[in-house]
Amino acid sequence: MFRWLLLFILIVPALEIGVLIWTGNWIGPIWVILLIILTGVLGAWLAKKQGLETIRNFQQSVQYGQMPQDTLLDGACILVGGAVLLTPGFITDAIGFLLLIPATRLPIKRFLRSAIQKAMQKGTITIYRK
Repeated sequence: MFRWLLLFILIVPALEIGVLIWTGNWIGPIWVILLIILTGVLGAWLAKKQGLETIRNFQQSVQYGQMPQDTLLDGACILVGGAVLLTPGFITDAIGFLLLIPATRLPIKRFLRSAIQKAMQKGTITIYRK
């Protein structure tokens, strides 16, 4: 796991720098800076909107005595998506928007749910219930 994380930490910034330089040569550095600011502002607004909606859904689920499983995955995706959007770059922005937009978040949540279930079956993750 640590190897993948280290690889991710090294490769993603290098790719981001390359894409930023390429885009700066293509459309100009001013436009790149404006795009980075625009995606940051748009991402913060979307993260706030989706986060508040998720909190309301969580409260509603708890109020009706239901397990808020889907809402917890939504919250995790929104948290990661919002954090990734704070990182300047177009690749991380694309990942962040994929995690923030509900329609694109659905397949990601399915994948995460499947991965968690497989890890539970292998015994690498244990979830304790009361």
